[in-house]
Amino acid sequence: MELIKELFDFVLHLDKYLNDIILQYGTLTYLILFLVIFAETGLVFTPFLPGDSLLFAAGTFAAQGSFNVHILFLILAAAAILGDTANYWIGHYFGLKIFEKNSRFLKKEYL
Repeated sequence: MELIKELFDFVLHLDKYLNDIILQYGTLTYLILFLVIFAETGLVFTPFLPGDSLLFAAGTFAAQGSFNVHILFLILAAAAILGDTANYWIGHYFGLKIFEKNSRFLKKEYL
């Protein structure tokens, strides 16, 4: 149970652990940031990820020289745009299909 609590703390406060991630993973941190921003904007079930605060933290580290600000901008902009596009297509594909079955929480009247 303690491991799960620590995992949730790590994921929810990823911006606080960003320095450790940079030191441990180096340039792979760009990929980690891409995946977090993409998942937050693109996947319906991950809006709890700390995308906004992670952007500010990444900007702070870029100002200190830990990231190349131009590469960081391109990667994070691409992650946000691709995530938003993925979220749109997920909604486009599954949107009305979810309301076809009688669900306890999702009803056509609520739509």
